[in-house]
Order: sequence, then C-alpha cells, then structure tokens
Amino acid sequence: MIDEMFMHNQPKILIIDDDSDVAIAAQMLLRRRYSDIRILQNPAKLNAMLEQQVPDIVLLDFNFTAGRTDGSEGLLILDLLARQDKSPSVIALTAYADVPLAVEALKRGACDFITKPWENARLLAAVETAIARRTGNSGLGALNILMGQSASMCELRAMIANVAPTEANVMILGENGVGKELVARAIHLTSSRAAANFLAVDMGAIPESTIESELFGHRKGAFTDAKSDRPGRFQAAKGGVLFLDEIANLPLAGQAKLLTVLERREVTPIGLDQAERIDVRIVSATNLPEEKLFDPSIFRTDLLFRLNTIVIRVPALRERASDIPELLQHYLVHYQTQYQKPQRKIAESALEQLCAYAWPGNVRALRHACERAVILSTASEYRFEDFGLTAFHTIQSSLNDLSSVQKVPLKKSMAEPKSDNLKLSEMEKEAITHAIAQAQGNISHAAKLLGLSRSALYRKLEKHAL
Repeated sequence: MIDEMFMHNQPKILIIDDDSDVAIAAQMLLRRRYSDIRILQNPAKLNAMLEQQVPDIVLLDFNFTAGRTDGSEGLLILDLLARQDKSPSVIALTAYADVPLAVEALKRGACDFITKPWENARLLAAVETAIARRTGNSGLGALNILMGQSASMCELRAMIANVAPTEANVMILGENGVGKELVARAIHLTSSRAAANFLAVDMGAIPESTIESELFGHRKGAFTDAKSDRPGRFQAAKGGVLFLDEIANLPLAGQAKLLTVLERREVTPIGLDQAERIDVRIVSATNLPEEKLFDPSIFRTDLLFRLNTIVIRVPALRERASDIPELLQHYLVHYQTQYQKPQRKIAESALEQLCAYAWPGNVRALRHACERAVILSTASEYRFEDFGLTAFHTIQSSLNDLSSVQKVPLKKSMAEPKSDNLKLSEMEKEAITHAIAQAQGNISHAAKLLGLSRSALYRKLEKHAL
C-alpha cells in the first residue's frame, strides 16, 4: 500500500528495500533527525508514488530478486529516478558491493555508495551530505556532524572551516573511534568540491597484490582475472575527495606508486600504456602515532610530506571529557527510539564514572556502550554496570595498565587464561583486548594477530562492547 503524500518543511526521505528489517532499521536511525521518512518494499509501486511527489533523498537497495547480486535492478531504478523533473539525491545501499558497481552507480547519478551492514555514523553522514547539497547549506550541516562543545572540538571545527575551502592535502591523525572519517566528510562538504563525490578507501583492507588495480584500475585482459575494464578509486572520485583511511597500512611498495601518482597527477591503469589525468583532493588518515610516521621503515618521508600539507589532530574522548554527557545523551536517546525503550536518565554516580572512564575505543566505544545499556537496563536509571565497562578502569589506571599489557605476548595471554575466565566468550574477549593492546590500537594489525578479517574483528568488538 502506497503511503500518504510526503509532509512539507522536512526533507522527504524514501527508503526502497525489500527487506523489511533493513528498511525499518534505516527508518528508526533517521527518525532521530528527520520526521518525513517513508518505506517502499515493492519497487513496482515506485511509479505511482513518484506521480504523487518526488522525494528529496532516496536510500536505494540494488538487489530485489532472490539470488541477484549484480545490482542491475538498482541501476534501472536509479535511471528512473534520474529522469524525474526534480531528481532526488540517491544513496546506494547493497550487501554485494564492488568497485565497478560503485563507479557505475556514481556515473548514473548516485551521490554515495554504502555497503550493508552500514555504520550508523556513516549512513547519517551520507544523508546529511545529500541534504546539505540540495539546500546549499553544506558547511553548517557538515560541522554539525562533529558533536561536542569542548575547547578542542570548537578548535577542530574552526580549523576545518579554514582548511576546507583550499585544495591542500590533509592528513587526519587520531586513535581508533574518534571520528576521522566524519572529519574528512566535513572537509569535503565545506569545500568547493562538495557537489562531487566523496569516496572512502580503507587502505588496510586492500590485499597487497591488488592495490595497484584497486587504486588505479585495469584494462580487460591485463592479467588472468581481468575479465573487463575496471576503473580505480582515483578515477571514481573524479572532481571530488578521495579519503585514504588507514594510510599507514599501505606497504612501502604501494607507497612508492602512490607518491608517483601524486607527483604527476596522473594514473596508468594496468594494461594501458597511456596515463590518465586525475582531479581529486587527497584526505588521508591514520591511527599511527605521529612520531612513527617519520620512521622510514614504516612510512616514506617524501610521501608523508605530500600528504600532510595540513595535519588535523582529532582529540581522544578522554581528552575532552566535558563532551561525554552530551554524547551519552545523544546516543541513549537514539537507541531508546530505535529499540522503543523507555526514556531513562543516567544515575549521578554512574555519570561521574562514565566521565572518568578512559574510553579506549573513543566515541565508537561510547556508542556501543549506550546501545548495550538501552537494551539490557531494567532499572529506573542507567547504572554504570549497564554500560558493560566494569572490566576496565578509569583514565589514570587504564593508561597505566595498557602500558603493561602491551608487554604480554599474545600467545602467552591466550594460553594461560585466568581460571575464572574459562568461558569461551570471556577468552575471546580477553584475546581481542590483548591483541589490540599489542597492536597499539591498530585494528588491521590486531586482526592479523587474531587471524581475522578487519570487518570480522569490528563485529566482535561490537559483540563484546569493546
């Protein structure tokens, strides 16, 4: 059944997805900020809806028929939406993402491409970006993504406002979970490239053997599995911003190739003799301590100087503890709405403990802790133990413990578990904690120590509220 006409004065958001659970999850997430959100599970009814009114933003699944994974159905719908008089901004959603599909979707008019399951912050940022482009209020919308009124956050937003209008390359430094990608998106939105693409690339997730193909593209027949032409990330981000996340995980050989591209401002796809000019702004990020970037065995100094024209340091959450109450309130309200749970306040003693907590996973860890508290709490007020943080300590003791735990070899810590931690779940949690400490917070390195993929480790971090 087709919903009623869209309301006025709010961006009209339409979610097209045949999976009701996915569609409702997206609707619940967006309702925190927007009120006019509709769901369409049967794309055959889209024409009738468009005759009534065209939405402003569409979240579009790309596969509707069981067994289909090529995204062709979504591309047809994208073409239909593009033909409307006032075509909506389309955010592509798919569980079967690859670079060619992303590039094709962007070519046909999609403003962003997100893989399911999505990170809530990333989806919210994508919607905010799309709305900001349509309203011409890009700068304000982008900076509102970065929550917090502490002096360090105010300085961060001011720096973004100064740097974004330039064409300078930017390197963002900060621990895992501080929101480096949100900073990169804010730079994009407040730049002259805001109307073009923002393409994020996790450098730690690209196998070393395919780095050149992924970044610069290849031609059909260039190697055994090259069955068709494939544009690289530099070509896909044409005119916009290319965000190179986890840049320090790029092997030295790959760093040399990236340096050549940045110096010449051109790429040569594998299997092609002729170079192609590129037009992208580079924003990179790493959680590696800044002093280690100057170690030539880890990172090329000449590449570093190409990337760090401007350095933006994102503060850890423990360094801006005054922002913790605002962030807690934001995420608790969000998850109370998403899970239809009653509104509760945080007990005063619990708030004091939460503000003193070290938050080794920063804002990401706080978000997961709030979700856990909302789901499990049964008291009239949230207690500290509801957040699942009792296994850790306050800022001072946690920092001391971290330095000592890094000295414990991973194999030893796994082979000699404490007698009261023999449950499989507790052993897994302990192993993950030690691996992250041994990797000094680098998620990609920790995943390798554990024999997991990076995405699998993130799922386990969420599972254990780490």
